[in-house]
Order: sequence, then C-alpha cells, then structure tokens
Amino acid sequence: MPILPVECDPDVLGGTPVFVGTRVPFQTLLEYLEGGDSLGTFLDHFPTVSRTQAIAALEAAKEVHWPV
Repeated sequence: MPILPVECDPDVLGGTPVFVGTRVPFQTLLEYLEGGDSLGTFLDHFPTVSRTQAIAALEAAKEVHWPV
C-alpha cells in the first residue's frame, strides 16, 4: 500500500488532514487552487510541502473521492 501524502492526527490541528511532516492543511492547497493561484504559488508560500507531496495528495483525493 502506498504511503499517503496527507495524515490526520488528533494532536496536529485537531485532526485536520495535513501534509505529512507539516502543519499545512490539505484544504489550504485546495483553497489556493480554487482561488486561481498556481501550485507554484502555494509551494512558495508553504516550503515545507514538496511538489511531490502536493501532486500526490491531489491524485489521491481524486482516487478516493475525498470531500473537497
């Protein structure tokens, strides 16, 4: 089973889905993209998230139909 790029831990932001190893919510990426910002802009603003993590999270959300 592949390692997911997003995790939910009750001790990190109350269990909000965040990128693994960060405190950056996955929802923040979605909000940037929905607002018309590029992935590059998001990554510039949140350097603890890698491009690989962001793309993998978007692909995983599409595959498992995470509520977005």
